[in-house]
Amino acid sequence: MLTIRACSAAIGLGAALACPAVLAEQVKIAFIESLSGPFAPVGQNLLRSWESMAELANAGKWAGDHQFSIAGFDNKGSPQESLNQLRTAIDQGYRYIAQGSSSGVGLALIEAINKHNQRNPGREVIYLNYGASDPDMTNSRCSFWHFRFDANSDMKLEALTTYIAAQKDVKKVYVIGQNYSFGHQVSRAVKDYLKRKRPQVQIVGDDLHPIGQVKDFSPYISKIKASGADSVVTGNWGADLALLIKAAKDADLKANFYTLYAGTTGVPTAIGAAGAGRMKMVAYWHPNNEAFSGSEIVTAFKEKYNDDFYGMATYTATAMLSKAIRESGSTDPVKVAMRMSGMKIKSLNGDVEMRKTDHQLQQPLYVVSWTRTDGKQVKFDQENTGYGWKTEKKIDTWVASQPTSCQMKRPG
Repeated sequence: MLTIRACSAAIGLGAALACPAVLAEQVKIAFIESLSGPFAPVGQNLLRSWESMAELANAGKWAGDHQFSIAGFDNKGSPQESLNQLRTAIDQGYRYIAQGSSSGVGLALIEAINKHNQRNPGREVIYLNYGASDPDMTNSRCSFWHFRFDANSDMKLEALTTYIAAQKDVKKVYVIGQNYSFGHQVSRAVKDYLKRKRPQVQIVGDDLHPIGQVKDFSPYISKIKASGADSVVTGNWGADLALLIKAAKDADLKANFYTLYAGTTGVPTAIGAAGAGRMKMVAYWHPNNEAFSGSEIVTAFKEKYNDDFYGMATYTATAMLSKAIRESGSTDPVKVAMRMSGMKIKSLNGDVEMRKTDHQLQQPLYVVSWTRTDGKQVKFDQENTGYGWKTEKKIDTWVASQPTSCQMKRPG
């Protein structure tokens, strides 16, 4: 909706041209995510994160006089329902789409948005991806209309396997993940990267399970125990990771866990004290970073929602989108996308860049471990457990970066 501010009545063409008709616009972002079902807690947390960043941006006039508004659209975790919600959002005038909790959904959105934008010039839509991390989304399936603010799984696993390879007590690794595109990519990368970096490490198991359907992971944990694995690598997130960890605790599995999403809602509670020192994660940011950058946001989010702010990509996306709107002088998705492509900003994890060739954000990464809070290095806990994340290693952007095969088609 456009906000029209009346200008004083003017006589003559010169005065009329000097009087702009539109001074501010409401930038509507459709948040398409699981807001019901097993992954609803993660979806609700991330919706609050987007809403909080919109409030920050609006109060600070990050995009000038333009104001952001966020609306949730429940996709029930389904790619097909996501496409239905995408059509609904476009029909309601949304030109910006935010999604990030499933690469299966993300790949479907890229294809649908590409087709829509090709068929509807003047009504283009931008996809702001804050978490779907299948590498194909910025390689063979890359799109000018897609911008990824998370690190992709190859970037994360490049960093994580380098850390694992340096741990001499790691000899037998079991890989387990969700049976969809992202889970397959994690399995491939873990095996390939460890073989290249430390071929002595044995891969003693490699399982894929249905996403969001397994209620009891004890059979999988039994296989892990029987394999003799000292380490488990998993791309699981949300309920699937929480239930996996619960089963591991119940079976007294002593293996270390190396994860990508142990900070997502419900997982910290499942980890508890038993995971101290044994639960690792690779992330693009965490609240106990070296400068505690973002601590005000973390504190305010906790006070308002009694919940933890972990989706920092929502900050980067809002800040970069705001800058693109401000510098392009427009909210039109074509002009905004042109400006955002190749953009550099300072985010909460340092200097980042939206690489022009594939629209994959280049940023530093952290390998962190689950540790009791001490008020010094670990000030912030998660889910009131008394435990939080401590930096084990920070990986520079150039180290985490990966090549791309993207052949991007740009408008015009």
